[in-house]
Amino acid sequence: MTQAKTPSKPPVAPRRPHSFTRHGITVTDDYAWLKDAKWQEVLRNPAVLDPDIRKYLDEENAYTESLLGHTASLQKALVREMRGRIKEDDSSVPSPDGPFAYFRRFREGGQHELFGRMPRDGGEGHIVLDGDALAKDHKYFKFGGSRHSHDHRLQAWSADTKGSEYFAIRVRDWASGKDLDDVVEETDGGVVWAADCKSFFYVKLDDNHRPMQVWRHRLGTGQADDTLVYEEQDAGWFTHLHESTSGRFCVIAGGDHETSEQRLIDLANPEAPPRLVAAREEGVQYSLADRGDELFILTNADEAIDFKIVTAPLGEPERKNWRDLIPYRPGIYIIDLDLYAGHLVRLERANALPSIVIRDLSTKEEHAIAFDEAAYSLDTMGSYEFETTNLRFAYSSMTTPSEVYDYDMARRTRTLRKRQEIPSGHDPADYVTTRIMATAHDGAEVPVSILHRRGLKLDGAAPLLLYGYGSYGMAMPASFNANRLSLVDRGFVYAIAHIRGGADKGWGWYLDGKREKKTNSFDDFAASARALIDAKYTSAKRIIGHGGSAGGMLMGAVANRAGELFAGIVAEVPFVDVLNTMLDDTLPLTPPEWPEWGNPIESEKDFRTILSYSPYDNVAAKDYPAILAMGGLTDPRVTYWEPAKWIARLRATMTGGGPVLLRTNMGAGHGGASGRFDRLDEVAIVYAFALWAAGIAEAGV
Repeated sequence: MTQAKTPSKPPVAPRRPHSFTRHGITVTDDYAWLKDAKWQEVLRNPAVLDPDIRKYLDEENAYTESLLGHTASLQKALVREMRGRIKEDDSSVPSPDGPFAYFRRFREGGQHELFGRMPRDGGEGHIVLDGDALAKDHKYFKFGGSRHSHDHRLQAWSADTKGSEYFAIRVRDWASGKDLDDVVEETDGGVVWAADCKSFFYVKLDDNHRPMQVWRHRLGTGQADDTLVYEEQDAGWFTHLHESTSGRFCVIAGGDHETSEQRLIDLANPEAPPRLVAAREEGVQYSLADRGDELFILTNADEAIDFKIVTAPLGEPERKNWRDLIPYRPGIYIIDLDLYAGHLVRLERANALPSIVIRDLSTKEEHAIAFDEAAYSLDTMGSYEFETTNLRFAYSSMTTPSEVYDYDMARRTRTLRKRQEIPSGHDPADYVTTRIMATAHDGAEVPVSILHRRGLKLDGAAPLLLYGYGSYGMAMPASFNANRLSLVDRGFVYAIAHIRGGADKGWGWYLDGKREKKTNSFDDFAASARALIDAKYTSAKRIIGHGGSAGGMLMGAVANRAGELFAGIVAEVPFVDVLNTMLDDTLPLTPPEWPEWGNPIESEKDFRTILSYSPYDNVAAKDYPAILAMGGLTDPRVTYWEPAKWIARLRATMTGGGPVLLRTNMGAGHGGASGRFDRLDEVAIVYAFALWAAGIAEAGV
């Protein structure tokens, strides 16, 4: 942002009342006009945006810049710091597959990844995809999937060049370094190769941006000649593909947020029809891994709320043949399973702390890998190879940079393969990570992970950024993030509230924060803020709330319900117009979202529930904290008009406080800027706003 001498006047969006009645309830929406009637076209080509809407968004951007322009030098300092913590020529640990080991890396100063490989036992690397070169002619560029063929001759790759998450797939020849003529448009970006490497499977997005169809593309032919393999008939279900653990099958995984169903395609016989594993049953979820003639299935069947692992014969995999292997244990949530020729690996979480448990499939002996910090993150990283005893996993905490280990599952020995480097320096001993429990309104204990500099005085004087999400059963890991240090080093406490709606304390924790129980998420977040105040980490009006997407809805709801606790709120790509979005079944995510929020089209109860908390519909004539809403013009998930309408209504309705600001990235979608350094500019805006709202922006440089 550039320096601004005087703040401009806040834009006033014209009121153009639009009313509708459903279930006998009339709702008036003064700002419905901000949704472009031809929004599908805008996703593909932002230039066709209605001029009135573009003018309003531009005015909002100018107003935001005029208010935050004085933080320009602070933002630059923040970007310099954050960039200084990035190892610019960083690379992944090479992952072996046959004669090669595949890797990703960045070049010094590069924004985008390079994909390459080297001989398995070491030697000179060879780059096949240069993200910087591919991005140079595009304002926006983001890789989707990238997968080498089984014979190691070809690399299928995909990219989105608009931010709309329509990915085009191309195929590159490793020997020549050139792409074949094949181009497959409007996909979700993923590819699964057939065993003979002459064709691949992909998912095509429909006109409403929904992944409903699986196609097979034969190399050397046009997309118009591709074969439709499977089509999902339920508009509320999304379909995705992946390769099975053994590499023998393409798995067609379909589902919504409550129910799932999977099919297998034998990659040695790619023209055979997909084979159903177990027919969908409402509320039953499952995912699978294969080993020989047996399937290992992770499922919540039989009311296993925190999931269990069953086995089934590959030849007869239907539900009646499932047999418990790892029974359901209440409070121990099985997040994921990974399977190797001789070992079953499961990632579990109990009381918001993860562990990895390894089972020897011949002896049935089990052992766990765990760590002893108060809060940490642990993830398995997968492998191209099935016949191996090596498990790769990553560990970090809020103070400890990421570490990648290779673990020999037979010998039970670990080898550190990589530790995240912080070029500008980082001493974990300078920081403290801890955890407190906040007591919610109904007695639930909400974990709160905390990071601060060592020596912090617990006198309530520190500003604090409180981050939350709380939807879809997604847990917020207490992992390392170098960017946060720019706030913490300026005296901030950084905290993550592990609220209901996420699965931080198991799947039941998620179920207690959705649909008619959604307000638990908001109340948990407010309870976390109050617990931090009580523990003297901060004080009321010293807290900045931060969330994105569904976490942005959390921010909007908290601003309405407990705004007095906050000095400021940052809502990135915020899902704040919940009722109107759930009433529009043409939007990309609406039908699949009904299990999460309810279907207000069909159900009066769901309509009333959503209307009671939807942030946009509950803006009130009262004081609000300072608010920064950030959107992306080509975002297909949370459409640009949601934050635009919200800020317009806030400004017209609130009686004091603020200011409320809208910043729309006119060339990006849900994930913001695509380059790794360009993204830092957006983080710097968030942090500068947080420092400004806390009253220390000038001192913060």
